[in-house]
Amino acid sequence: MINHPNRKKTERAVLVTTVHKGVFFGYAGKTDGTTIKLRAARNCIYWPVENRGFLGLASMGPVNGAKVGPAADIELRDITCVAECTDAAADAWERSPWSK
Repeated sequence: MINHPNRKKTERAVLVTTVHKGVFFGYAGKTDGTTIKLRAARNCIYWPVENRGFLGLASMGPVNGAKVGPAADIELRDITCVAECTDAAADAWERSPWSK
């Protein structure tokens, strides 16, 4: 990963959604239970139709026109979905700037 060369081998890149309609990308070691801690999490505020829905963010990552916030370590509650991200998607999340 571009910004995280020291990523733990036990972590995996995931896309997490919440009851509150939050859509987050980050690195998690444990994804079962009622809360999930994400390292270097980024929130996708908007994604264009070319992403083909929120699972497109796990498959291909944010495309041109998406609005992605900066990274922070977070803990999420009220989880509705945890999707494994492809390597290509994780790379796209790492490179994704906030688009105007």
